[in-house]
Formats: sequence, C-alpha cells, structure tokens
Amino acid sequence: MEPFVSIYNGTLAAGVDEVGRGPLAGDVVAAAVILDPKQPIEGLADSKKLTQKRREYLFAAIQERALSYCIARASVTEIDSINILQASLLAMQRAVEGLSIEPEHVWVDGNKIPRWRFSAEAVVKGDSRVGAISAASILAKVTRDAEMTEFDKIYPGYGFAGHKGYPTKMHMAALQQLGVTPIHRRSFAPVKQQLEQLTIF
Repeated sequence: MEPFVSIYNGTLAAGVDEVGRGPLAGDVVAAAVILDPKQPIEGLADSKKLTQKRREYLFAAIQERALSYCIARASVTEIDSINILQASLLAMQRAVEGLSIEPEHVWVDGNKIPRWRFSAEAVVKGDSRVGAISAASILAKVTRDAEMTEFDKIYPGYGFAGHKGYPTKMHMAALQQLGVTPIHRRSFAPVKQQLEQLTIF
C-alpha cells in the first residue's frame, strides 16, 4: 500500500481510528475522515508522533479541508458493559456511520473491523500508512486530550491533564489516595481492585 493514499479503486475512501483503549478513565473516542484529494493536507502522521501544537494545527486543517468527518465515542458505562475492545469497535462504527458522505470503502486502523455494512480493510499501523486514518487519529486524540484536560479541573489531584487517564505512577497513587471518580472504568483491574478494597474495609 502506498503511503497516505486517499483513493480506493477509483473511489473516495474513509479512514477510521480510535484513541483511549489503554487509560483507566474517560470515554474511548473515535473519528472517521474522508479526505479531499483536491485539498491535500501536508504533515499528516501518526498523532502520537506529532507535537501537541502540530496536532492542534492539523485538527483545524482537517476540519476545514476534509470532504467529511465525524467524531464519536463509546462511554465509560459502555466500556464497562461490553469491554474495551467492543467499545472501541462501537465508537469506530458510530464515527463512520456519522459521516455526511457514505464511504464506498473504509480503512480501519489495527487488525479488527467492526461489524457493519461497509466494504473495509484493516490496516496495521494504519495511522502511519493511510492519510485518512492519520487524520482520524489526530481528530480523536485532540478531542480526547482536551476532554481529559477539562476533567482535570473537575477532579483535581489525579493529574488527568498530564497522563490523560493512563495508569502512570501518579495516577495510580492518586487512585489509592483519592478514590474512584465517576469517569473511571470500573471493569479495569486497578480501578476494580480499589473498589474491592473499599468493600472489604
């Protein structure tokens, strides 16, 4: 596959990616993007390899130049109910179904494809290989990072603005000291263990 393709068999295709499978807190966020070949966006790359400033610049550029995009999610409640893998697939499904233009093909980052009606292809490390997936990863990451920064104000002391919900030493210590918040994923082992300790005592 050529890097940063936008066309599939002569038709426009969408890229979809999710962010937030690993954190202990917050929704999993997905985005789907159909790029416009007539308005190329320079600098697309895996969102994790870009600086925050660059991601935010590209976030605006993608929204301005893409033919269609949609940002969707699966909630903490859904994650705890159906597990993180299924919630990630659900968020990606919602993102693609939310596009204003129905794609004729979808590139999905990773090795699993949601159950849906679309022609699709799973692309491992797709955010480094397919432009539309890269764009989707940027939209999803900027959106989720901003949300976790806001949660830092609502739940001070956990460091959400810094680690974005991932299980860092600071986060684990705060979880022990401050307890579980409404945005924590109760099905995840460290959170579940903390809740069990409270039940015991």
